[in-house]
Amino acid sequence: MSTGFVVLAGAYFAVVLGAGLAFRRRTRNIEDFFLASRSLPAALIWLSLTSAWFGATSILVTTDEALKTGMSAVWIVGVPAVATVVLLAVAMTGPLRRLGVMTIPDLAELRYGRAVRHLVSALIIWYMVLLAASQMVALGRFLQTFLGLSYTSCLAIGTAVVLIYTTAGGLRSVVFTDAVQFVLLAAGVSGLAFFLSGRAPWPEIVKQAAASGKPGYFSPLYNIGENALIAISFTLAWTISPIALQRIQAARSERAAKTGLVATAGTLFALYALVVAIGMLALPFFPDPAPVHPLVSELILSKLGFGLGGLVFVAVLAAVLSTMDTAVNTGALALTRDVLQRLWPSAASRSMMMSRLATVVIAAAGFLVATRFQSILTTIGLASEIMAEGLFVPGMAMIFLKKRAPLAGLLSLSLGGGFSILSFLCAAHVLDLPLPVWPHSVPFGLGLSLTGFCLGFVLNGRSPRKPGVRSEI
Repeated sequence: MSTGFVVLAGAYFAVVLGAGLAFRRRTRNIEDFFLASRSLPAALIWLSLTSAWFGATSILVTTDEALKTGMSAVWIVGVPAVATVVLLAVAMTGPLRRLGVMTIPDLAELRYGRAVRHLVSALIIWYMVLLAASQMVALGRFLQTFLGLSYTSCLAIGTAVVLIYTTAGGLRSVVFTDAVQFVLLAAGVSGLAFFLSGRAPWPEIVKQAAASGKPGYFSPLYNIGENALIAISFTLAWTISPIALQRIQAARSERAAKTGLVATAGTLFALYALVVAIGMLALPFFPDPAPVHPLVSELILSKLGFGLGGLVFVAVLAAVLSTMDTAVNTGALALTRDVLQRLWPSAASRSMMMSRLATVVIAAAGFLVATRFQSILTTIGLASEIMAEGLFVPGMAMIFLKKRAPLAGLLSLSLGGGFSILSFLCAAHVLDLPLPVWPHSVPFGLGLSLTGFCLGFVLNGRSPRKPGVRSEI
């Protein structure tokens, strides 16, 4: 155990808790707790959404992939993240703001009915649990390397910190904490890229790539088949993600939401360019074999001094926690609004208690999943598969269509979502079925979802309308 890293981790957690707890007294109802009273300015939308999207896969997995495969690593998270935010800013912010719904299941009930609402709620809650779990996996593995504690102990420490400030202040605490964490992660990534660029001349990287037999190291299209499937899976999932809807609805105006999203797209583009560059610039330091630990961890341990190493150490923690707290808070919104309030509609006076209880439940469920899976990319991939295959088709349709189509939504969710759940159970070794593994499973699940929607839409069109029932909302 390194005393220096223990002190750094303790100091970082203290700063995060201080930022989060500063807003604990400003939460009075569910809209305040989960939407910050719809008052967030563009700057906070930008800082918080950038931090939420730049998580463990961005800083740990992408640098490892860039070290191994080069420029094509940008497809893993960088391309889908930027594409998603641009799509949200250009095409979806206006329609989502005008709909005025609080959650995606609210909209699902308008378009498809109450039964579909419950299915959507279940998929979203499960997605947010897996997303939180993916960050917990990263946190546990990362802290284990530096603190000398067990994986489970590291999971518990990080989860406890996030729980304290998310249960205290809700989205406000998450947003202001993420703003602090953005500064830390941006400084760490920039500092590391600058350090490596001064010690690894580009000709040396070209020479080392050739000597190591790395084909296509400088081509962004290398291994495009699998990389494109990963990018498609993430893009489809994140486009319909409740995280995006929550931030858009929490903005003080449509203009603030769009401005924040555009700034987020530009910042993510720069950050992912730096992350891929870090992986490639590290090639002369780790030509073959690959480092035992994740690349960033290995650089902190063996190549950076304590000053820069400490900054990068904190940057990784900031990237992980800023995504974890968002996943927990957004998952708790779905659980509170779409499950607990439905089960106990008369308990309106206890809405804050239910909100905090839901936060604990989501975090606990993510913790349990993280003890089962210890691959960051696999866990976040399974999370994206649920949204891409189960919710993308009916989700996009319900945003832009005016016509009610209950059967279309039901069949699409049942087929696509059912396939994604089977894929998860196979990955968890609960079932043994000959299904393709993620990301190769995405076209099959998406195809089933689209087929179900089209079939249901046709059948809805043939069903006789009841007198007095309008077809538009």
